[in-house]
Amino acid sequence: MAMMTEEEADAWDEKWTKNPPKPGPNGTGFFAQRKAARMVTVDSFSANYLLTKAIASSKTPAEIIGDMIQREIMAAANTPSSP
Repeated sequence: MAMMTEEEADAWDEKWTKNPPKPGPNGTGFFAQRKAARMVTVDSFSANYLLTKAIASSKTPAEIIGDMIQREIMAAANTPSSP
């Protein structure tokens, strides 16, 4: 992994020293907004299904969703396209 030069380190230090991320109430802060951009909501039936599958397979709900998406992508890749 490449190391930062002193100039790059100084530039980042100056940026974050002068402009620190500010936490905000109720998810309005810098990090909460970043996380919220990737958050997806599901209905209670889907949430229960994911939790049940996760418990049965000793995986996290995120791993279950990842597996489902990979299967969908593989199925789409293996489906011949119509001319």
